[in-house]
Amino acid sequence: MSYTILIVDDEENARQNIGEFLLGKGYDVTGAANLAEARESLDRADADIVLLDVQLPDGYGPSLLYETERMMLRPPVIMITAYGDIEMAVEAMKNGAHDFLTKPIEFSRLEKSLDRACEAVSMRRELTHLRQSQQKDLHFIIGKSQGMKSVVDQARRAAEASVSVLITGETGTGKEVLANYIHKSGPRAEKPFIPINCAAIQPTMLESELFGYEAGAFTGADRRKLGLMEVADGGILFLDEISSMSLDMQAKLLRAIEERAFRRVGGIKMIKVDVQILAASNRDLPTLIKENEFREDLYYRLKVVNLHLPPLRERSQDIPELAGFFVRRINLRLGANVTDISQRGLEALVKYKWPGNIRELSNAIERALLFCDDAVVDLVHLPSDIIHTS
Repeated sequence: MSYTILIVDDEENARQNIGEFLLGKGYDVTGAANLAEARESLDRADADIVLLDVQLPDGYGPSLLYETERMMLRPPVIMITAYGDIEMAVEAMKNGAHDFLTKPIEFSRLEKSLDRACEAVSMRRELTHLRQSQQKDLHFIIGKSQGMKSVVDQARRAAEASVSVLITGETGTGKEVLANYIHKSGPRAEKPFIPINCAAIQPTMLESELFGYEAGAFTGADRRKLGLMEVADGGILFLDEISSMSLDMQAKLLRAIEERAFRRVGGIKMIKVDVQILAASNRDLPTLIKENEFREDLYYRLKVVNLHLPPLRERSQDIPELAGFFVRRINLRLGANVTDISQRGLEALVKYKWPGNIRELSNAIERALLFCDDAVVDLVHLPSDIIHTS
């Protein structure tokens, strides 16, 4: 994700020196020598973040703060001055400045300030996405981390090829969300997506749930029942918590996958199906194989493509965008009107380690919106364990 920095300074050398540094860091850069040029640039939406000098030829720089506040994406404004003092800094921050730096600028300090500003921009882009996009049913955020981009690219390829996929990762990392993404991204998008939580079904019942049964197969089976593998014909069967499946059931599943056919419980006819199998586990399957709790042949049959979802603590740069996504989605469900998260609130979200991963983040945002009566979520609205780590 690229960011454009608008440098507003009447000194050409200053604009050039700062611009060269920012270009070297991968930012896009534009410049303005006065307030009039800055306003024109902002009107064209040419800036994501503004570096604003206080003393300008045609006016007082901080006056631009009031104008950016009315903009939809409200670019963070970092004030820069050679005449800085504590009073001016406090006043600028009260009026909405993101940060305050003094000349000569320390580039290490500027870089840290811009990192925080980019987090705010990323979140606000996601918050305004709903107003600009028709994809109101979007339920997946890729984020900026290279690890997630790689996972999504592999998922897309696996979807197009309709191969078996094993999705691994800690609880709450979004394994079923990724499975849904694979379904929507491939040629089976218009066909059924059938999820089954193997851990939630008694082992003795799992076979009949997967393969169905014939009338009279057992006591109480008064009519034929189609199994989920048959219901998913042409589409995708998602086997969540596959590690909880018994070894006997694993053997039957392996045979069904290899033969693309199975028998209903109590039946003699082979039922042919065309089903893409996605499986997920939050446990380490190679370890379970060594402990004779999981079949090695099934493991390799499932992991034609192995997608590992990293925990949220390893992709903290994605948290602002994810937070914005959850705000706008929960806004719709609760009928709330939250439009932003304060800087200190956002910093607390990024700093927290998220043992419950994305699911915990979603719950934290929902809790914040429930207790927020304003348009901006602040630190006080977040759960106490997040507040205490800030």
